[in-house]
Parts: sequence; structure tokens; C-alpha cells
Amino acid sequence: MVCTPGLNCYSCPAAVLSCPIGAMQLFIAGIRHSISLFVTGFLVSVGVVFGRFICGYVCPMGLVQDLIYKIKSPKKRVRFQYLRYLKYFVLLIFVILLPLLVLHELSGVGEPWFCKYICPSGTIFGAIPLLAANGFLRDLAGNLLIFKLSVSALMLITAVFIYRPFCRLLCPLGAIYALFNRIAIIKMRCDKEKCTSCKKCSEACQIMLEPSKQPNSPECIRCGSCKAACEVKALR
Repeated sequence: MVCTPGLNCYSCPAAVLSCPIGAMQLFIAGIRHSISLFVTGFLVSVGVVFGRFICGYVCPMGLVQDLIYKIKSPKKRVRFQYLRYLKYFVLLIFVILLPLLVLHELSGVGEPWFCKYICPSGTIFGAIPLLAANGFLRDLAGNLLIFKLSVSALMLITAVFIYRPFCRLLCPLGAIYALFNRIAIIKMRCDKEKCTSCKKCSEACQIMLEPSKQPNSPECIRCGSCKAACEVKALR
């Protein structure tokens, strides 16, 4: 199955493309039996061309958070100075090391730990529709589903008050694309000759970056808010 660039669960009844993180875990889990470079090559290719532009315009989980953030409520601008590195920990531990090292006793193959224990996208777009449509699956649901529903609910509730908490804290796909933000073909540029250091771009940035100084920060999702706020058109 061909991958989609965003975090799109292929357990979703409407899914026609596979999630790159899910596929990546499955290949890593079975690496002792076969090796595939398809997913790695796909992620590198997308990252080199787009960087985190994918996070801003393609990922369905990002869209859900954007829509929820529009709900009228007190908004909290948070920098996440150190917590932003948590997504790299999730990538390393839950996507790479645990599927590689923790093997099932009978099959000798690892499990997709991130999909199984964390991914709110899989819960929202895959598990909930399937459970709603299938009574047999509802009877099988247990504590793991309750835990994943709790993780998803926490992310969605937080997204009402804080801009894109899942993308900024937990998403391993965002962590991968962040590594390419500085070298991607699609990137932000700041014309220093036009820039007046008015800080309006920083005020518009919901992630609390300074686009005039770091237009290609790994945390930038290319939402375009800074560009729209720049009256002298220094950002492009």
C-alpha cells in the first residue's frame, strides 16, 4: 500500500493510503526477516522537498486541532522550550527501539508500539468509527482502548486552549520532517533589507517562534501566519 505524507491511520474505514509511521514500525518490527527501504526513502524524499509544510497543510490530525482551536476560549501561548523534544523521544523509543527490540514470544516479530499505545489519530479516525459500526468489536474493547481514548481526549481538550499540542509534543512524523526543515526545497526566507524588526511576525506565530531570525526553525509548520502579518513583505 502506498504511504500518505501525513499521519493518516489505515485502520480508518475511509483510508486508501497507509500511514508512514505505521508502515515504518511494521518494517522495523520485522527487520530480522526482511528489510525494506521504501518507507525510509519515501519519508526522506517528502522531507527534502516539503519539510514540515506537510504538517501545516496535509496532516488530518493537524486539521482537527486547527478546527478545535477555533472554539472560543481563553488561549494560552506556550513556547514548549524543552518539552518540544519529547516528540523525538517518542520517535526513538516507540517507533524505532521498542518495535525492534521487544519481540513477541511466538512470532518473533515486534509490535507497532506508537500506533498501539499512543496515536490519537488512529483512535479518532480508525478505532472510534470501527467501534461505532461494529458491535462485536465493542464487546472486545478493554483497558487499552480506554487508555487511548484518554490520550486522544487529553490532546483534543488541550487543543482548545493551546495551538496544536500533539504536533508540537508527541508526533513522531513531525519529528522526522522537522529534521529536514532547514534544507527542504520549500522553505521560508526573510529579506533582511526589507525587514523593519517590527516583531509582528513573532506576534502572529502561534508556536512562538521568531520568523525574522529563524525562518526555518524545526518547529515551524509553514502555516503562513507570519507571512500574512508582515506588512513590508519581507517573509516569503
